[in-house]
Amino acid sequence: MASTVFDPPERFVAGTVGPPGGRTFFLQASGGGRLVSVSLEKLQVSVLADRVNDLLDAHAEGTATEPVGDGDTAPLATPIEDEFRVDTLALAWDPTRRVVVIECHDQDPEETDEADLAGDPEAGEPTAPRSPVQTLRVVLSPQAARAFARRCARVVSAGRPSCPFCGQPLDPTGHICPRANGYRR
Repeated sequence: MASTVFDPPERFVAGTVGPPGGRTFFLQASGGGRLVSVSLEKLQVSVLADRVNDLLDAHAEGTATEPVGDGDTAPLATPIEDEFRVDTLALAWDPTRRVVVIECHDQDPEETDEADLAGDPEAGEPTAPRSPVQTLRVVLSPQAARAFARRCARVVSAGRPSCPFCGQPLDPTGHICPRANGYRR
């Protein structure tokens, strides 16, 4: 398994590249002269922010979880080249260290095993082991995790406005709303 660990990172943020409606979402970690960017879906960023807040509310009692100031508002560091596309996210609370652990995987680690081979030997294709799971692991203090979650929420909400009827994103030309029986608004 190819793993990159930031414990703790100098910076861990969510950001986007592109105009609303065509944005690509990234998580970016940096520290120790390294910069790692991974791409993911908007929904993954939104759910991650919600779950980080839920985790802190449930487990970080007695620990300062409020970020100081507005948090990190700077744009993503360049060059933005994603190491991999995130397939699976994992989130955990380490009670001994009182930190939040976020892991991003390019494939589900539980679905891969050593016997899983690429190719079909019956069809005459060579069998070779699949590429190892790539992982980005970030360990954050409760304050840094809360600031990260707030930035995620801001990044997600900075896109296209939602339809008041169905909640789908509105294009500048409108959209076909299922709640309005397909009429454009």
